[in-house]
Amino acid sequence: MTRLPRRFDRVLIANRGEIVARVARTAHAMGLQTVAVYSDADRDSPHTRTCDSAMAIGGEQAVDSYLSIPKLLQAAKDSGADAVHPGYGFLSENADFAQAVSDAGLVWTGPPPSAMRAMGDKAQARRHMQDAGVPVLPGTREASTDLSALAHEAQALGFPLMVKASAGGGGRGMRLVREASALSSALQSANQEALAAFGDGRLLLERALLQPRHVEVQLLADAHGHVIHLGERDCTVQRRHQKLIEEAPSPAVDSALRRQLGEAAVKVARAVGYQGAGTVEFLLDTSPDQPHAFYFMEMNTRLQVEHPVTEALTGEDLVAWQFRLAMGDVLTLQQDDVLRRFESGGHAIEARLCAEDPKQNHMPQSGTLVCWQAPAGCQPVLRLHAGQVDCTRAHT
Repeated sequence: MTRLPRRFDRVLIANRGEIVARVARTAHAMGLQTVAVYSDADRDSPHTRTCDSAMAIGGEQAVDSYLSIPKLLQAAKDSGADAVHPGYGFLSENADFAQAVSDAGLVWTGPPPSAMRAMGDKAQARRHMQDAGVPVLPGTREASTDLSALAHEAQALGFPLMVKASAGGGGRGMRLVREASALSSALQSANQEALAAFGDGRLLLERALLQPRHVEVQLLADAHGHVIHLGERDCTVQRRHQKLIEEAPSPAVDSALRRQLGEAAVKVARAVGYQGAGTVEFLLDTSPDQPHAFYFMEMNTRLQVEHPVTEALTGEDLVAWQFRLAMGDVLTLQQDDVLRRFESGGHAIEARLCAEDPKQNHMPQSGTLVCWQAPAGCQPVLRLHAGQVDCTRAHT
């Protein structure tokens, strides 16, 4: 898709919860009108009150509402929206949705569908990065559902290794295999989980780093060939491959490594013709014999939950840049200036509060939130984003 400069006045935010409030806040500051959508289950959700109008899209389940492309496009048409912002989660990295939005004559606030497809498949993304000269861990070049062939390739790669769902995310279809005796069961369970979660059971293999740091680099790219990075975020503290704590700068990254990571991330974006805001994730080797070695892991072709960490250090509004870049504006930020601000001595930490049961190994839980008190004061040091609770006393 070739992105042409086009202004818009009303944006439909195809999501729910706190990201709707976040996007709407910036949109209103830019003079844009906003449209929320809501399922039957979310008819009284606080996010519907953060926009200028709200459209019912029916359904109790996400598959019948926030994951329904026809319903979202109809809501955009009925509301008079001329642009769509996907938020994060749901359809935010769905290239078919991005293409459908554009085909409907609307502005897609995100990267081109071609870039999303290139990065949406882990095996394909690895090949792109190998061809572009970006470091990747040793692994299989092609994804496969042939578990016997994968087991044969694993012997050549050696252990420990990671089994990964090629179409996956969020840790689903992922298994750490420390020794050959555990490989068969790991392949079978990962294949079944990937098939159930993504409708695609293809797997790939990759040598595993046992104690890596998970470091990601924020990018902005315009339609005129300009790409810059905005420093890194450290997302090493996780549970079941779900990020819990994000911070910037990373305590493991110095000025020289930051520039190496940033240059690699920019190379990733250029390799797929990226436009908009995106994040390139790397694994940083912490072993003493491999200081500062890092490897491409994946690219997130959307805004991320942890974007406020970068905003806090750079002073830039990433959602505003998403809108401006979608309108075809030139990226006027200068790399050296952004890094100077990022490295000026500040530090930002984001903590995610999750609904979990600590008695059941912190497994995710659902139910009714019966008590919530938003933190007061500390502004502007404290920044609060919340989904199903009204945080009007805090920065939402």
